[in-house]
Amino acid sequence: MATATATPTRHTAEPAVRKRPYDWGQFRTYISAAIILIWCLAPFYWMIVTAFRDVGYTFDNTPFFNHVSLDNFRTVFDESLGNHFGLNLVNSLFVAAVTTIVALVVGVFAAYALARLNFRFKFAVMGFILGASMFPGVALVTPLFQLFTNIGWMGTYQALIIPNISFVLPLTVYTLTSFFREMPWELEESARIDGCTQGQAFRKVILPLAAPATFTTAILAFIAAWNEFLIASQLSNDATRTVTVAIAYFAGAQAHQEPYTAVMAAGTIVTIPLVILVLVFQRKIVAGLTAGAVK
Repeated sequence: MATATATPTRHTAEPAVRKRPYDWGQFRTYISAAIILIWCLAPFYWMIVTAFRDVGYTFDNTPFFNHVSLDNFRTVFDESLGNHFGLNLVNSLFVAAVTTIVALVVGVFAAYALARLNFRFKFAVMGFILGASMFPGVALVTPLFQLFTNIGWMGTYQALIIPNISFVLPLTVYTLTSFFREMPWELEESARIDGCTQGQAFRKVILPLAAPATFTTAILAFIAAWNEFLIASQLSNDATRTVTVAIAYFAGAQAHQEPYTAVMAAGTIVTIPLVILVLVFQRKIVAGLTAGAVK
């Protein structure tokens, strides 16, 4: 009778699965980003909450929406209290738009000349432009006030636009110069070989490629002109007053009453379009800021 021999089974030792160590560096990055986000957005969030809050609960510390009312937004556009917020919005839009267009047209040609052309004292010109951007604006208020008073420009749009151009133009030139400097020369040389003049090569080849940087510069210039307060508070009048100055002059329903909720509503109206503009075109802005970083 045959005896069946049991064949021993071999158990292969499976390798132990090592746990992937947690990336604490990435965790710290997320925590830092969250702290910065909360730090930057907390005042904006509180402004919106207060803007929608009933006047009787102005100083309520509840961090959420409660006692919601739209009366503050009606008060902003109520001209019976001496506020002309609609006109102020138009003034700010006009001043910022003209400032952006003029600064962009001049800045494109100036940046192209500084980046692509060789002429004497080019670096000195660039240094003067950067130095002008660092000059404190408060030191210009008195000279500008005296100058525009002497020539009869006080309270006019040009008294607001020209100083804004001087503030925005260095930013425009510096941003576009960096982009044009990194653009390959071969593109322009190819256009010249095909029979284009230098102006035609700039208009048909270089300028379309510079559209992302130009678009980004235009948005940054518009925001800077829209938010300007110091010069506008001294050189404007009731007819040319911008929104940033108008908010400071808001009057309450009673004498010596500070309309905090109406001011917050006005600030929300002024800020929301800029936030939407940046969110909608954020990819173009990032593309323009990083354009020319890699050849």
